[in-house]
Amino acid sequence: MENPHGLQVLVSVLAAVLVLTWLARRMRVAPPVVLLLGGVLLAFLPWMGAVLLSPGVVLLLFLPALLFPEALSTSLREIRANLRMVLLSSILLVLATAAAVAMVGRALGLSWPVAWVLGAVVAPTDATALATVADQMPRRMLTSLRAESVINDGVALVLFAVAVAVATGAQAVSWGNALGSLTISYLGGTVVGLVVAGLAFLARRSSHERLPENGIYVLTPFVAFLLAEQIQASGVLAVLVCGLALSHVGPHLGCGRSRLQTDGFWQLTTFLLNGALFVLVGLQLPDALHDLALSSYSMGQGLRDALLVSAAVIGTRLVWFYTVPYLVRALDRRPQQRARRIGARHRVPLAWAGFRGGVTLAAALAVPTTMDNGSPFPGRGLIVVVAFGVILVTLLVQGLTLPAVLRWARLPDDGAEAREQRLAERTAAAAGLAALPPTAARLGVPPAVADRVHADHEEHMHTLADPGTAGHDTAAAGSNARHHHHDHRLRRALLPHQRAAIIRLRNSGLIDNVVLQRELARLDAEELSLSPSSTAEAEWEAPRQAFSWRVAGDRPGRRSRQWRQRVHETFGHNFWPRKGG
Repeated sequence: MENPHGLQVLVSVLAAVLVLTWLARRMRVAPPVVLLLGGVLLAFLPWMGAVLLSPGVVLLLFLPALLFPEALSTSLREIRANLRMVLLSSILLVLATAAAVAMVGRALGLSWPVAWVLGAVVAPTDATALATVADQMPRRMLTSLRAESVINDGVALVLFAVAVAVATGAQAVSWGNALGSLTISYLGGTVVGLVVAGLAFLARRSSHERLPENGIYVLTPFVAFLLAEQIQASGVLAVLVCGLALSHVGPHLGCGRSRLQTDGFWQLTTFLLNGALFVLVGLQLPDALHDLALSSYSMGQGLRDALLVSAAVIGTRLVWFYTVPYLVRALDRRPQQRARRIGARHRVPLAWAGFRGGVTLAAALAVPTTMDNGSPFPGRGLIVVVAFGVILVTLLVQGLTLPAVLRWARLPDDGAEAREQRLAERTAAAAGLAALPPTAARLGVPPAVADRVHADHEEHMHTLADPGTAGHDTAAAGSNARHHHHDHRLRRALLPHQRAAIIRLRNSGLIDNVVLQRELARLDAEELSLSPSSTAEAEWEAPRQAFSWRVAGDRPGRRSRQWRQRVHETFGHNFWPRKGG
């Protein structure tokens, strides 16, 4: 962003994100829609003038930070199961959309190279817009759409680079060069993602401090993106591969407190950056209209062309999802593929969820202003305005109507996620029960404490087997026993066994990575509640009160001996010597 009032712009954008998100939730409207329109209104503030969002900012700052958390929470199992659909949608559908838009652009008077630039700009769907608008979709559909929207960015950006090179006269049309660039982009992005994930894994495993360890995690997506871009590969794909790889090995790293801190950071970062991106998109619209007015196109022509291109984008996706799957169905009649088929009514949300966002914005702003011979790039103002129009139409029309489409589609809930969640909880509880006797013996836990913890785990197992019945006496005893030092030690020592059990479930394919992340978060929260730091205030309160009693000459007798024993257990006998010692 270029603006002399940088701090005022930053405060205004962040304040707009908070206020507009609150307003969207009160209005029960998808937040990106309100954020986008609010950004247009925000552009009329005096200090918000000439806020220029460079494509480098979108690509290097926003995309890695927004895509990496999405990759960490994406189901690798679902991607493998729907790989054919994902690849067809992320490669062939992007090319089909770009071709359809190029034909519309040619009909509107653009040359073929410039029309293909326009097609490449609006062809890719956006993962960040999808995450905030389509979060009510079933897991299988949402995972497929996420994977498609991340992978198709690489295809569209390679196509964009080739089309710009041809349009500016830098190179001639060559399908060999295009295919070579696409191959390098995908292979290079995949290799870089795996290498960076491996280095991040080794660095985190060797780090024993929470803040440096989490700092490594924060730096990882930017390193992956930057390295991939340096070798002309897909930075988006590198971030995706890196996130997927770390989501598989990440549960083996760090402690519960570290993972909770990382999750909290990414949730806040994603919320602020995602909202800021849509506000900044809205801020760019007045400048885009000004550039259009300086060209040979009128405002009415720009609006008409934006609507026509939006219709081509939406129509191509609708035609694709109601033709290609049926052709594949006719060719592949294997039983496992038949089991995964969905009906025409259930296919509508997939066809309707083709939102455009940050990548389209970055590509539109990256269109050069001049040709190789120094003349102005033809139709640049129109490309930028049409790109904004497609973003607005897809978010306003499709985003606002998607909840109604989901209700009309009546998507069935097969209950697989709930069953996997119950399986993970039962397996974790059983692993804790199995490890309890040897762990209690190793730690030297008193039998009474071990019995109470054993009773709590059995009660939990009974509740999971029959949620309608839950005991109270045992749970209460366990709750009282949680304040005991040995009770905390034993329960914390059982958590690694429970984590290992559910990780084995994920590795064997019995539960999804999404279920694993949810169960790990529950165990991490339990570890945090049992950690010594969570009771530090209570631990320090004991010696403070005991010291005040001794100074005042108070001899509370039995109560004083209880506090003294607590101090001895916590800090050792040298902290406060016994009488006569």
